[in-house]
Amino acid sequence: MSPHEHEVSRDGDAPRWQRLLDAGTRGDRVRHVELLPARSGVRLPWPAWADPAVVEALQRGTGGLPWRHQVRAAESVRAGRSTVLSAGTASGKSLGFQLPVLTALRETARTSPNGKGATALYLSPTKALAADQDARLRALKLDAPVTSTYDGDTPPEVRRWIREHAALVLTNVDMLHRSVLPGHEHWASFLRRLRFVVVDELHTYRGVFGSHAAAVLRRLRRLAARYGADPVFVLASATVAEPATTARRLTGLDVHAVTEDASARPAVSVALWEPPLRPAGGERGAKGERRTATAEASDLLGDLVLEGVRTLAFVRSRTGAESVAAGARRRLADVDPDLAGRVVAYRGGYLPEDRRVLEEGLRTGRVVGMATTNALELGVDVAGLDAVLVAGWPGTRASFWQQIGRAGRRGNPALGVLVSRDDPLDTYLVHHPEALFGAGVEATVLDPDNAYVLAPHLAAAAQELPLTEADLDLFGPVAGDVVDLLVRRDMLRRRANGWYWTRRDRAVDLTDLRGAGGSVRIVEDVTARILGTVEASSADSAVHEGAVHVHQGRTYLVDRLDLDELVAVVHLEPDPGYTTHARSASEVRVLAVDSSRRAGPVQVAAGVVEVTSRVTGFLRRKVGSGTVLGEQPLDLPERRLRTRAVWWTLDEDAAEAVLGDVTRLPGALHAAEHAAIGLLPLLATCDRWDLGGLSTALHPDTGLPTVFVHDAVPGGAGFADRGHERVADWLRATRDAVRACACEDGCPACVQSPKCGNGNEPLDKAGALGLLDVLVTAVETPDRTTDRSTDRTTDPRPAHPASPEVA
Repeated sequence: MSPHEHEVSRDGDAPRWQRLLDAGTRGDRVRHVELLPARSGVRLPWPAWADPAVVEALQRGTGGLPWRHQVRAAESVRAGRSTVLSAGTASGKSLGFQLPVLTALRETARTSPNGKGATALYLSPTKALAADQDARLRALKLDAPVTSTYDGDTPPEVRRWIREHAALVLTNVDMLHRSVLPGHEHWASFLRRLRFVVVDELHTYRGVFGSHAAAVLRRLRRLAARYGADPVFVLASATVAEPATTARRLTGLDVHAVTEDASARPAVSVALWEPPLRPAGGERGAKGERRTATAEASDLLGDLVLEGVRTLAFVRSRTGAESVAAGARRRLADVDPDLAGRVVAYRGGYLPEDRRVLEEGLRTGRVVGMATTNALELGVDVAGLDAVLVAGWPGTRASFWQQIGRAGRRGNPALGVLVSRDDPLDTYLVHHPEALFGAGVEATVLDPDNAYVLAPHLAAAAQELPLTEADLDLFGPVAGDVVDLLVRRDMLRRRANGWYWTRRDRAVDLTDLRGAGGSVRIVEDVTARILGTVEASSADSAVHEGAVHVHQGRTYLVDRLDLDELVAVVHLEPDPGYTTHARSASEVRVLAVDSSRRAGPVQVAAGVVEVTSRVTGFLRRKVGSGTVLGEQPLDLPERRLRTRAVWWTLDEDAAEAVLGDVTRLPGALHAAEHAAIGLLPLLATCDRWDLGGLSTALHPDTGLPTVFVHDAVPGGAGFADRGHERVADWLRATRDAVRACACEDGCPACVQSPKCGNGNEPLDKAGALGLLDVLVTAVETPDRTTDRSTDRTTDPRPAHPASPEVA
């Protein structure tokens, strides 16, 4: 029986997915199965201070009594302590803040002369999660407090009503940044009574977005204080390392941590599944390459849906989600056409009303199988799932456990499957399960002192209320230097009582919290219907002229991309027969070196770089085989990115001694760069799409063979610095992954990259392994370290210093 045959036994009490898992084991696809055993929970009585109506409403979903961690978190919040609750997915974290917040809002409303008691903000990283939380609150059917969502889709007249009447507002940091804080005069009554700020899914506030969120929350605290409020912060996450430390970095406050999980959970079998090797030659691919995770997940999703197993398949890209859903529908159409209509795709870029319909279909069971991006990773209530497929490592252990945690919410045994891609990190993990199951989640990396991030927020804060000396302490140690820079740039003006914003335009328009620079609308030419959106930062490579775009299984070709108007015009093309892949060229220039260390023939450094890149064209590849059908040039603008990087150099004589022939050096360095980028997510809270890199046999700033790995966001996100801090562990894991791969010349599982702008040419796997051996030996026995401190706040915008410091 093959892993994808449809006959699944229902004998005994075995779950409906068990035979599929057994077949995968016999078919040599399953590399490891980890059983997460069922656990009985520990409950406590309801606190005596809890509002009886709130208790009655909440206990309908608790089995009568709350879990112990819920009570301990609620008691901490009730005592007025800012608190972070870190407990597993589906452990009822919401009750931990709902109980004290709803109780306090109802108490203060009863005792207030005008009936207007305390207020609270609930912040989620996505609109979908806020809407879901609002639906849960409304389902409690309490007569008070008044709750409402406040997001970009809220009409102006409703916004006014919310400001005047809502006691609990569910929103996000984006709306705080762009609407609430700049218009704080309209929110004066609400802010004066602000008692709680709830920050859900704490682990999502990482990298540059996390740094932006930290600045927004400090702006909120500053304005609340001006109105006389000092709110308690309540934070929650299922998957965050060092929750108290992360919460303190985000809020700037000391935070009490509740880290136990006393909830009951069902047994979950987590399988590490490696697709089989393709046959040698022919249309299906080269010898040594594996079947794609997308194709394998399509088959698994179809087979599980056929057996009535409610399944969510997480896929890394929007195109991949569409492809998995379409593949599963085709598979089901041959057996049961009715079931084919019960498989859908879900991703960012859909219109809000379309997303709501899909979410409701998954809740009610009308949708049995859904392929989604990480848009459904967070706490949207989709109880009742029997299985979760993760098609390709999602980038972090935190994301992996968030996704796997969506399974088993009805209490029945559940299945989680990681389907590996041909990628260095995926391959490493399915063959080293201890790196996944024996390790905690990664440290959440965010830098509230990132000058690039802080500058526009200090400008926004000054426009909201003039900045004072006392305010600068709230924003951290570099705030004073950044304010001085803003003064020199005539963006702020110093007066006797503080710093003032000098311009007519809105300071909040200086920055985009998500780092996307806006969205490009995708418009169908004939109907003028908006199919969806794509981030402007990725439009050059995703919706360039001639690109293939997939939307709910339908294929379109891009006729025109207008970056000024932020629109891409497409037409329906049912079967183009090919996919498109952008090609790009880039350069890296060293602007400043923060630290460097010499280790034998190796120099390792970290600092500030400027990356210049441009999409130069695209390849058309035949569907199925990947055969290149042609290359088309593109004329798109150059983009500049000032960010942080880690890099290493190797003395030429050492490189020549390893390789024998220096002409192999470009391919060896290029292969080592790809492998290193693929393995860095093992140590940092990122995936390879958060990173960029460059390798060269002779870099003009170092004068030596050099490999750069840089953060792919302005100002840096801490990922490259994390690699620098743990360079020995990082390079050792990289070398071991390349060495363990069975291919001869390099493949996607070791040194090929899915995002290479040079089409993975040249690559020299053997040469990369030789260089990595030298690097690992050197960094494990360093003989000299030099730390250089440079002024990181000189200019929060890209610049060209006259003489960059060079390692």
